[in-house]
Amino acid sequence: MIESAVQKNQMIHDDDGSYKRSQTGIDGSGAFGSTNPVSSSPNPSLNYRPVIGIVSHPGDGASGRLSNDKSSTYIAASYVKFAEAGGARVIPLIYNEPEELLFQKLELVNGVIFTGGWAKKYEYFDIVNKIFNKALERNDAGEHFPVYGICLGFELMSIIISQNRDILERFDAEDNASTLQFVENVNIQGTLFQRFPPDLLKKLNTDCLVMQKHKYGITPENFRGDPALSSFFEILTTCVDENNKTYVSTVQAKRYPITGFQWHPEKNAFEWGSSAIPHSEDAIQVTLHCASYLVSEARKSKNRPESKKVLSNLIYNYKATYCGYAGRGYDEVYIFTQPRSRF
Repeated sequence: MIESAVQKNQMIHDDDGSYKRSQTGIDGSGAFGSTNPVSSSPNPSLNYRPVIGIVSHPGDGASGRLSNDKSSTYIAASYVKFAEAGGARVIPLIYNEPEELLFQKLELVNGVIFTGGWAKKYEYFDIVNKIFNKALERNDAGEHFPVYGICLGFELMSIIISQNRDILERFDAEDNASTLQFVENVNIQGTLFQRFPPDLLKKLNTDCLVMQKHKYGITPENFRGDPALSSFFEILTTCVDENNKTYVSTVQAKRYPITGFQWHPEKNAFEWGSSAIPHSEDAIQVTLHCASYLVSEARKSKNRPESKKVLSNLIYNYKATYCGYAGRGYDEVYIFTQPRSRF
């Protein structure tokens, strides 16, 4: 039973997620208006200044309307805001900058997001492959290093793990909101859904609270039929496309803090270019819970890089470009045309 905030033995939420009792009351000795408040001590095993690396994608995010520089790469600002909403800062991992520089930046972050997009081949795939395997190596070496693969990011992880470029199938889910159907008897403990309130979990199953924006996916049968994928990931949810064809929509790695989404947790709160994006209070809570889980995992990282190097490479060193006039695509993007780093 939740205790009233005005009770003498007040419950106080600690930084490490635990609760402790205040020995103060409301009579001037604590609680409200106290001159001697109880302060909780930070948990020394947690990183309260986590940084998330977001891998850029080829192009300008607007089909050349913003930049015709063929070397341009971009990150949709919604992914940056998503990480910030969870309580992290962001360093852009510019995929086509010198590889030595890119991997120096990777050493500054406590987790990675692979974003949505279209690129699945050549240099971009190779870099994502290397970053993903570096994430596995860091986890195997004892560092807690989370990864979110969203839409294209999930597709690329599936190709990398299965070593099968034909693992993806065509689906019709390019611009619609949907429900999430939880796999029967699935265990959500230790996954991003663990922190969702019970009523929101139920609504995910009945209300269209998640945004779909993709042409490809994997059926549950083919996912489970691939030995590498089925041994690496646990399927948490599925969705159906416009033709009532079922695809895997959320997965969690069995041994690593890695989550794959074939939906867009960042769009509900931070994108407005499509009328299909859900913006209800429940939909916003979905975004915030997903962001909070990623950053809570990043806080477990023991990586504490030099502050000056972090500050020199943060996304704050760049300016976002508004591109929402056309009413489609992203509202804001960060465009990168040359490396910008101080090491």
